Amino acid sequence: MGRILIIEDDTTFRSLLKAILLRDGHSVSEAKDAEEGLLLLRREVFDLAISDLKMPGISGLELYRQLRSESVPPPFILLTAYGTIEQAVAAMKEGVADFLTKPLKDPETLRTLVRKTLRGSTREREYESLKDLSLKGLPPEPLVFSGAAMDEVRRLVNDVAPTTASVIILGESGTGKELIARTVHILSPRGDNAFVPINCAAIPENLLESELFGHEKGAFTGAVQAKRGKFELAQGGTIFLDEVGDMPLSLQAKLLRVIQERKFERVGGTREIQADIRIIAATHRDLDSEVREKRFREDLFYRLNVFPIRLPPLRERKDALPQLVDYFIRRFAGQAGKRIMAVCDEAMEALADYTWPGNIRELQNVIERSVILGSGTILLKDLPSALSETGECAPDDCAGSLKKLEKSAILKALEDAAGNRRKAATALGISKRTLQYRLKDYSVTSDE
Repeated sequence: MGRILIIEDDTTFRSLLKAILLRDGHSVSEAKDAEEGLLLLRREVFDLAISDLKMPGISGLELYRQLRSESVPPPFILLTAYGTIEQAVAAMKEGVADFLTKPLKDPETLRTLVRKTLRGSTREREYESLKDLSLKGLPPEPLVFSGAAMDEVRRLVNDVAPTTASVIILGESGTGKELIARTVHILSPRGDNAFVPINCAAIPENLLESELFGHEKGAFTGAVQAKRGKFELAQGGTIFLDEVGDMPLSLQAKLLRVIQERKFERVGGTREIQADIRIIAATHRDLDSEVREKRFREDLFYRLNVFPIRLPPLRERKDALPQLVDYFIRRFAGQAGKRIMAVCDEAMEALADYTWPGNIRELQNVIERSVILGSGTILLKDLPSALSETGECAPDDCAGSLKKLEKSAILKALEDAAGNRRKAATALGISKRTLQYRLKDYSVTSDE
């Protein structure tokens, strides 16, 4: 169901449209002309506007053009008489969603067009929210909760998912906090709507507010057009605030207001936007300590800490290693076009003995590179030396040593093949396309 604005100067026809849409479960507002409609559209946020094309004063198309120059308008359906159909079709080329001829043939014509337009708008929001995601799907549920230490997490997720409660996921970096957040979302009544993640630690402080709440045209230097923020993209769904413990104090106050009042404004804007959103947050920080040190607002902490879920590190989930390793081998072998099905006992023992400071993210990195280097079965020599040494390295250092090892193997294969990429790929047991991708990643050039 959507929030719909009807802009129509004919009182009788406007009332008819409103009655039909109200019976279909929509929230409906009215405007008697374009000027009144413009005021409402500037002040409130609607999912759809239905406007007469020909009205005294400003026409429906001129209204749409003005809104588009100022902000991001909702989808527009233009009402048109038979003599102006050509104008309505031309308006669609400018971005108007659709048109409806009047007089109305039957109520179902209106209902069908409105449903179709609202579905298209929802898909657009979801597309925008997913464009920058590397993770498009979830592993099988038994894999997500593999290991005895995850039994309590599974129970908590199943308990909280059907509710509207805010959730905070606590755990070390690389433990899969976003994966658990996605699982909560998918199991919730909002599961068919958008899941919008944002890493609060990865975006500069001066840009984070705009990313979260959006901005209006001209709000700051470089704001050449209006932009929806993550909260708008998540309407009806879930926003995931990753590393919320790194959010600046100035923004923490604004986030608190959104949670308390369920409304916000774009940067440089004045109209309030309703926030029909579930909030899931995550952090690797000790928020109790952050509150004591005055780096995190106590009132925000209590608002977010309604339902905490603590994820165990991989070193406490060693019984899950065989299942996780098998999953990553199959995944990366399929991507690389290689037939690798297992890990030898010696290599598995090394994996089990390692303490995994980078958790599942580090395990994934290790297996991906071992698949590229291995053939048939992953051997101990295919693993980074850090796993067989008593000393440990930081996750970033381990990743670096793996990349060096991989690059060395690729360069050696190219040298043996006299620079022929196809022969080098065959020797490595990978596709030529995969080899080309790796060469580009390492900024390596070679001749056929």
